Amino acid sequence: MSFPEELDGETPIVEEVFFLKKTMTAALLVLASLLFSRAALAQQDATWVLDSSTLSYHMSHPIHEVDGVSHAALGKGICLAGQCNFLIAAPVKSFNSGDSNRDLHMLQVTKGAQFPMVTVRLRLPQSDLNSPRLLCDLQVQFAGQTANYKNVPFDQKISGAEHTISGVVPSTLTDFKIDPPSFLTVPIKNEIPVKVEMSWHPA
Repeated sequence: MSFPEELDGETPIVEEVFFLKKTMTAALLVLASLLFSRAALAQQDATWVLDSSTLSYHMSHPIHEVDGVSHAALGKGICLAGQCNFLIAAPVKSFNSGDSNRDLHMLQVTKGAQFPMVTVRLRLPQSDLNSPRLLCDLQVQFAGQTANYKNVPFDQKISGAEHTISGVVPSTLTDFKIDPPSFLTVPIKNEIPVKVEMSWHPA
């Protein structure tokens, strides 16, 4: 049976519409595949390594101010299923205030011989790793005690694969049950903020 002439003349148009639909469907499938691949890549398991660090505590006394600095921290981060866990550790004796007698006293007060390391653990979503501002929950172990700090802000700068973060941990002597040392019978202030600057890269 032959089609009427008026319908038979429209056959090329029908075929063209069908071809366009197939092309658009294929393009959408490719685009969806690319978007899914990028999302999966952004959340893939990863390991992070600490390149360099500067950790400095600040001690305040009515007569003088003291800063102790360490560059000896080691660190590693592991991201699994969209969640990242980081561990940073530094020897207590690596903090240098510029006065060997004061540093020795600090080791005694903080029980550095018995608990030679200060460690920091933190967890954050992997999706936050490229944010300029990080809010981290920290668990700090020091002088035989554990203190937790919620939503500690850190600034982040990214240059290529290098991620540099900086911030301050608002620690105090009472957080770690440390009796405040005294100078001329006057104890130091309870607040011992720790400034953090670290550079990381994905392994």
